[in-house]
Amino acid sequence: MSKKPARRTAERILEVCLSLFNRFGEPNVSTTLISAELRISPGNLYYHYPSKEELINTLFLRYESKLNNLLLAGSEVKDVEDAWFFFNTLFQLIGQYSFLYRDLNNLLSNNRLLELHFQSILSNKKIAIQNLLESMQSSGAFGGNKTFPQATSTSMVVILTYWLSYEYVREPRTALESSKVEVAIQHGVSQALHLLMPHLEVQQREHLMALISTYDPSSI
Repeated sequence: MSKKPARRTAERILEVCLSLFNRFGEPNVSTTLISAELRISPGNLYYHYPSKEELINTLFLRYESKLNNLLLAGSEVKDVEDAWFFFNTLFQLIGQYSFLYRDLNNLLSNNRLLELHFQSILSNKKIAIQNLLESMQSSGAFGGNKTFPQATSTSMVVILTYWLSYEYVREPRTALESSKVEVAIQHGVSQALHLLMPHLEVQQREHLMALISTYDPSSI
């Protein structure tokens, strides 16, 4: 049996960086720590990524690409089941790149690329979620006036952007543990969809309650 080819060093660097950034926070991770974790020389690290900023930008652009692809599915959501899957997938992606949100203000103040691109991310999230809500409204999942999707999409974007920070402030000593992150994600999904609860058609409301009871019982 032939050996599998070794993963390219550049890819390994990104994987380790993402793990360290998520675990300790980007400001607390130096290139020296990254090199030591990878067991490579700083020169080897700099050969692939000449600066820490380039590491951050590369990870961010990967996240942005995945996010924009996911947001395209917003207009296809028709009911609570679809919405739960959409928001769960969205939160899972955010969780995979949680350092961007945990250290958002610091990153935006020090990184021009992120400052510009995060404005687009917020806009794209709002458009996608507004499309999602309009699609659900058109399919009869909930009522409300025509301004409801626009106003509610803003509230949902705020939850998506700051929910993990909120959970971190609540429990800073344990919030970054993988099990805690998963719980926080389910709380975030429930919190976002709870905004629809008063407006949902009866069967849709009951189905949402069943989903919350199954996946996020501690929020009830």
